[in-house]
Order: sequence, then structure tokens, then C-alpha cells
Amino acid sequence: MKTSFLSIALLGLGLTSAAQTTIPSSSVQIQTALLAAPIDKRDDASVYGYTEKGDFIVLRKGKNEMICLADDPKIPGLSVACYHKDLEPFMKRGRDLKMAGKTPKEVSDSRDAEALSGKLKMPKQPTSLYVYTAKAENFDALAGTVKDGYLRYVIYVPYATAESTGLPLKPSSAGMPWIMDPGTHRAHIMISPPQKN
Repeated sequence: MKTSFLSIALLGLGLTSAAQTTIPSSSVQIQTALLAAPIDKRDDASVYGYTEKGDFIVLRKGKNEMICLADDPKIPGLSVACYHKDLEPFMKRGRDLKMAGKTPKEVSDSRDAEALSGKLKMPKQPTSLYVYTAKAENFDALAGTVKDGYLRYVIYVPYATAESTGLPLKPSSAGMPWIMDPGTHRAHIMISPPQKN
């Protein structure tokens, strides 16, 4: 009896795990990934996402300067992003290091050393990143429907500082631009509009 109960419990856990990592169709992944892109950039943006086996691939080759990332189906809720193609070496290196099992600090330290040495090429001009998120209860991953999504903006300016930009190190009012990680390869301007709730 105990063995049967354990078998059923383990089977249930396996089914739950499988259900949580169901990969949406390519069209749904593209549809939701593009929610992060500016409207006039969506039709021609490249989109990366996942195969049915969970491999990370190009779902759609684009024609403009934007690259969009589909939601990671293993993480609850919605989080998609679009960024300028000149940020791709930085983004790809982060993905590769994460897949190799590196901690967030190790990822940051590795990219910092590689950027300083010139091995990792960072953009010479300001470049944009858009992040669109929604809570798990407001996102149907398989249907691609989203309620109460939130869009924030990031502008990468490698090695910029508060002094070189005139930006504060933290916002003093909702939606105010500020600089994060100043003086580093990952220095960026954060713009987080006020949230509805």
C-alpha cells in the first residue's frame, strides 16, 4: 500500500513538472516576445525562443536591429525582452555562462573581465533594452494572453557614471531615470514607469 502511494505521488510530481515546462508554440512565443518591442520595431525583429525539447533557438530571423527573447517556460509568470543587436555579444555571453552553471556574480565578474580585456565587445553607443513582465496569475503561456503587463526601459551606456551623465544613483520619484552599475561595462540607465498596482 505504501509503495503504491509513493508510486502515485512520484508520478503526480512528474506530471506536475512536465506540465510546468510545457513549451508554447513558436507563434505564441513570438507573439509574447514581441510585447517587449516598440510597436514600430515588432514586424522586423528577430525572435529567440524554445523548441519542444527546450533548446534555445532562433524562432524568427528579423530584418531590423532588434532581438527579442521569448519567455522562459521553466519560470512562472511572463518575462520577455527585446534589445539592440549590438548588445547580443553581452547577452549571449551571459546566457552561455548561466547554462554552464555560473552564479550571477560569476557571470558578472567574467563579463566584466572579458569586457575590460576587449574579448567581450560592448556597444560604443547607447543601446536599448525593453523588458515586459506579468505575474503568473495574469499570464496564460499556452494561449499567449497577458493581463496587466508591465514594460520598463533600460539604456546601456558602458562605463558611464553619475558624473558623466548627470543622472542620480537612485530615483527620487516614480519613473525618474537613474544610472545602475555606474563605471562598469554593464552601466545602464533605468526607467521604470509607475505601476498600476
